[in-house]
Amino acid sequence: MKVRIAGTASQEEATAIASALAQHRPGSDPIEVYVGDGADPAVVHDPTEDADGDAASGGAAAGDEAGPTDRERALRAEVADIYAGGPEKYRERLAEQGKLFVRDRLELWFGKTDPVPGETDGEDGRVEPPAGLRFEDGRFANFDGWHPDAPDADPESDDRLPADGLITGAAEFAGRDVHFMANDFTVKAGSMAEHGVEKFLRMQERALQTGRPVLYLMDSSGGRIDQQRGFFANREGIGKYYYNHSRLSGRVPQVCVLYGPCIAGAAYTPVFADFTVMVEGMSAMAIASPRMVEMVTGEEIDLDDLGGPEVHTRHSGSADLVAEDEHHARDLVARLMSYLPDNSGGKPPRTDTRDPAKSPAGIDSVVPAAPDEGYDIHRVIERVADAGSVFELQPEFGAEVVTAFARIDGRPVGIVANQPARRAGAIFPDAAAKAAEFVWKCDAFSVPLLYLCDTPGFMAGSRVEKEGILEEGKKMIYATSAATVPKQCVVVRKAYGAGIYAMSGPAYDTESTIALPSGEIAIMGPEAAINAVYANKLDGIDDPEERAERERELREEYREDIDAHRMASEVVIDDIVPPSDLRAELAARFAFYESVEKQRPDKKHGTVL
Repeated sequence: MKVRIAGTASQEEATAIASALAQHRPGSDPIEVYVGDGADPAVVHDPTEDADGDAASGGAAAGDEAGPTDRERALRAEVADIYAGGPEKYRERLAEQGKLFVRDRLELWFGKTDPVPGETDGEDGRVEPPAGLRFEDGRFANFDGWHPDAPDADPESDDRLPADGLITGAAEFAGRDVHFMANDFTVKAGSMAEHGVEKFLRMQERALQTGRPVLYLMDSSGGRIDQQRGFFANREGIGKYYYNHSRLSGRVPQVCVLYGPCIAGAAYTPVFADFTVMVEGMSAMAIASPRMVEMVTGEEIDLDDLGGPEVHTRHSGSADLVAEDEHHARDLVARLMSYLPDNSGGKPPRTDTRDPAKSPAGIDSVVPAAPDEGYDIHRVIERVADAGSVFELQPEFGAEVVTAFARIDGRPVGIVANQPARRAGAIFPDAAAKAAEFVWKCDAFSVPLLYLCDTPGFMAGSRVEKEGILEEGKKMIYATSAATVPKQCVVVRKAYGAGIYAMSGPAYDTESTIALPSGEIAIMGPEAAINAVYANKLDGIDDPEERAERERELREEYREDIDAHRMASEVVIDDIVPPSDLRAELAARFAFYESVEKQRPDKKHGTVL
């Protein structure tokens, strides 16, 4: 009998498979096991040389030391075959694309072991999982479809579906227990079918029970079209992925990393996830493939232009970050998780305090006196937050608002900051949508919020009206209104129009609204106000110098009326803080209000999405 196994199999695995075949196929013919394309057998097993008695039937002979039997070795050989994944030709393609084989990817995420998956340890053919992998569920999914002991077994056959192309289980990652799923792209391009879908659903439902985070390591071409019966529209089919995503939303953090094309239904997992990381040169997600797009619309477009990282981090906002490579993706997620609790009932993890990267004494020199002069708000943030703690999300999408996790005195906070360096910090529709989602996520996982307000308000004009400025602005205000975590608002400079509402001003159940001496709060800025209120009177002044002088006087009068000192005098705001003291002031206030409890009206849910 001749059997050919995967080219990645070791000598020990070949020996174990030969021994297993000898048990299952009694006879006197030699068993030859070939590895990969080898012309000569790696192992030749002669059944006539097997010992008589219990040892030949899988048990231990009387008097022998206890140890792995042939039956156990056979099982380990089967596991090794599953760990080898799909045909070798597809693994080679992964290497050409700069991508890791899924088992090696799990080792990257959950810790290297010696020996690595796919290799053996000793004569019993043991295959070790990654060090941090607690367990794997459903390893033998679709095992009945292919047996290593079958007479015509071909490890390079596309009909062989180890683990049904989807790995699920539990592991330790970045110091905490998580649930995970990972597609095996060597098996039908990571596509999903009946047994893989069942594993995915079980993993999600167990996460609901345990209250532990979920990692989705996606590399899937979508549903397996030629095997769609039994998983597509069933009650317990692929559609329930998104039902479960919805139930998990806000209960536990869901983090997705894309390693390849994610098309059609598969693309909804990354957009349902709380946070999504794409990998440069690998990732893409779209509702349909380029070929399907061309069939439906006639548009010719490649996958990267259709749904690559640039599209989803700059234009759609469907992804949060782009990783340089697989190692960078893991590092980004590890850092992200350090700001989040395991679930909605936990508290964000604290760390030791660190001084800011730059001295808070420089804040006042960073903020220009003129309200229309641009500057980078990051220069304020780096003087307030602990050094090295600022972790910005969606930096290229809606860049007029900065959304970032950070720490102040070791305590995680979510920062929502207007960015005067981009279009004067005016709030555009995409920036409002980005801010609303970030606030919503921070509130779900008990991360306090810090608003740094320096905005002329929501952008006006026909273009933004068509883009839904009112709708997206409504969502930002709604998220801020509904948030029950401690909130601090700092009026850094200008707070005009409804911008002060969206940025959690005094009316929004904010624990405190404080201002820097450069702060101003008004319906509109001085120039617009003078034009609106005094236009007719100014038009009546013929002398240009006299008109300019009157405009200056009106401007100064208006600015005195909206100055932070007037607002503090009338107790509109809580205090004016010396800029050098801002970090210490915020640290004290966040510490004091850490245990605050807020109530919202008893209702099923709001109607604003």
